[in-house]
Amino acid sequence: MISTFKYIYGPVYSWRLGRSLGVDPLSSKEKICNMDCVYCQLGRTAVLSHERREYIPTQAVLDEIKTIPEFFIDYITFSGRGEPTLAQNLGAMIRGVKKIRREKIAVITNSSLLCRADVQDDLMSADFVLAKLDASSQKMFDSIDGECGIDYDEMIRGIGLFRERYKGKFALQIMVIQDNVEHLKKLGALAFLLNPHEVQLNTPLRASSTPPLGREQLHKAKTFFRGIPVISCYDAPQETIVPLDNRATASRHGNKRN
Repeated sequence: MISTFKYIYGPVYSWRLGRSLGVDPLSSKEKICNMDCVYCQLGRTAVLSHERREYIPTQAVLDEIKTIPEFFIDYITFSGRGEPTLAQNLGAMIRGVKKIRREKIAVITNSSLLCRADVQDDLMSADFVLAKLDASSQKMFDSIDGECGIDYDEMIRGIGLFRERYKGKFALQIMVIQDNVEHLKKLGALAFLLNPHEVQLNTPLRASSTPPLGREQLHKAKTFFRGIPVISCYDAPQETIVPLDNRATASRHGNKRN
């Protein structure tokens, strides 16, 4: 087994997914994304791009995954240094991994491209899609996720269309920070309409320029999502997992706050 990886990282312990092996379908030395979120643990977006293209070959990812022996992982998770749905060959990667591994596949997305039929098609093979929802208006979205040319209403429409098509497990993930904590009632109403299997409330526990909210605040936040199963980052037990490649993991996953 190789000790330095170009495309995969972890495994890490995820409060949402358990033991998760990450796959970065962009794998650039710089962060490539179509958002510039104020809380991102990877810092500011170096390359702001809305272009879907093949950033790395599908076979290169599969070859690297083949070097890993069978061991206990709950999910193989597409995430990393940027928005995974920007990878035009994301669907091919997911289907390829399913042919060689037994673990379930998760994709963590910022929801920006869910309005596109080709992105929806790519995600149909995943077992679990975790879609971001931080704002209840264009103004709030621009403030938290960056003024990056994304139409908020179109993004919400895309989440709804994807939810109607998708047969796997679907969650809305909300990063709760000081900028949106007063708007959770509106986010709760919106989440109810989008009908996820669960809502995941997060706050920046990994090193970030945005401070996290406390346990009590997140517990109170749950009350705005009645009628939907809700979990928060404070609910899960802590577990330490030694990653296969510390450097690759830190560059894509960030470091947890002490």
